[in-house]
Amino acid sequence: MIILLSDYLVLGAVMFCLSMAGIILNRKNIIILLMCIELMLLSVNINFIAFSHYLPDPAGLAGQVFVFFILTVAAAEAAIGLAILVVLFRNRSTINVSDLNTMKG
Repeated sequence: MIILLSDYLVLGAVMFCLSMAGIILNRKNIIILLMCIELMLLSVNINFIAFSHYLPDPAGLAGQVFVFFILTVAAAEAAIGLAILVVLFRNRSTINVSDLNTMKG
């Protein structure tokens, strides 16, 4: 059984659509919103790796370098997002988006 480029692209598209649906349907829990954003970034990474493997450029590593930078940004986003979430939970005792919509300085 051979796995084609289109199989990886369909998997990436399905993951991206699931994460978009998660963001649109769930507007109450910040943790689930952060997980959907991470899933979105991982679906893009699958596409980059698939293109890097099936359509090699002269260096052969361009897609993998993009994945490295995307994973670095995703790790920073997760760390900063969770730190902000902990501070908000300590101040307001909730992580619901509807309860956190008023930001007072």
